[in-house]
Amino acid sequence: MIRNDIKNDFPVFLNNSGIVYLDNSATTQKPQSVIDAVSRYYEYDNANPLRGLYSLSIRATDDYEDAREAVRQFIGADSVKEIIFTRNTSESLNLISYSYAENNLKEGDEVLVSILEHHSDLLPWQRVTRKTGAKLRFVDCDEEGLITEEAFKAALTDRTKIVTMTHVSNVLGVKNDIKKFAEIAHERGAVFVCDGAQSTPHMKIDVRDLDVDFFAFSGHKMLGPMGIGVLYAKEEILEGMDPFLYGGEMIDCVTRLSATYAELPHKFEAGTVNAGGACGLKAAIDYYNSIGIDNIEKRELELTEYAFGKLTAVPHLKLYGPATAAEHHGIFSFTVEGVHPHDIATILDESNICIRAGHHCAQPLLKYMGVQSTARASIAFYNSEEDIDKLAAALSEVRGMMGYGE
Repeated sequence: MIRNDIKNDFPVFLNNSGIVYLDNSATTQKPQSVIDAVSRYYEYDNANPLRGLYSLSIRATDDYEDAREAVRQFIGADSVKEIIFTRNTSESLNLISYSYAENNLKEGDEVLVSILEHHSDLLPWQRVTRKTGAKLRFVDCDEEGLITEEAFKAALTDRTKIVTMTHVSNVLGVKNDIKKFAEIAHERGAVFVCDGAQSTPHMKIDVRDLDVDFFAFSGHKMLGPMGIGVLYAKEEILEGMDPFLYGGEMIDCVTRLSATYAELPHKFEAGTVNAGGACGLKAAIDYYNSIGIDNIEKRELELTEYAFGKLTAVPHLKLYGPATAAEHHGIFSFTVEGVHPHDIATILDESNICIRAGHHCAQPLLKYMGVQSTARASIAFYNSEEDIDKLAAALSEVRGMMGYGE
């Protein structure tokens, strides 16, 4: 069960009376426990982790590595060696592109991406295919945004070496069958990359069960601080990869002309790390665990179904994506006839309602959908039916405020 007063855990709601925050796909709000964890690190344990033999630095190191272990448990990885801390999902995906793909692709090979991808899971593959001479191919979705097994199999070829796909679309909310697609990709000899930025905050993740080779997500989308992200990768793959960044702490021995690198995971974490952010991420995971990810998923499904009913009843509103409420996973992209999405967001802001408007860093998908931009409301477990009622009521008035009659 999610407490009725859950918003009291989040200072932003206490400090912004009446705010309706429905931009959770962009970033989530932070509970006080996460804010306290970051502050506590800097107040009590601040030192450069991994570098000092004095007690303060040892405590900082322990804090940082405790966070890594928390992440390992949260996503079901085999070893902390498979957990690389980055700045965000974008950096994690770039790391794969530079350190794995660039050294394993050659002219004539193919990288398969889905049309659903965020730019963070598209631009790195555009770059690496241009550089290596490989070809970038797409698997398209159907009119509801779903990628079928038949379409996926048809898009694969004997030259496909890497498949990369979002777990949950940040535009349509559709959830891809990553476990099945990874199995099919592996049967064809391809490596599978999953962008988990929109799934990790909202459902139980088990990377061993999914059997993905790489899995990336961001702390700030799951109640944690900005500036801390995670790349999971299978240990045997990481062992064969070159470092992404070079410098302090990622080395074992350096001579004038050569270097040997540190063991995993430190080989991929050059320079001073974001220990405070890692502490905040651990606190976010602790908060999730205290509620229970199953309870969160159940509550968000209830809110999704409620919002679907409310939004589909708004006159002149077009909702994109699946025709079934549950398949939206808390994400609703829509337009209102005759009103630009930016105007929708501006008008809603006057009622203290926060939504997103634009192309959502997914321009190829929106072009495929036949629109340039949409408005988007996205839900988290701390939202309420009252939030959704206010959203629907405000949307019902948008056309009138723009001068349209009924």
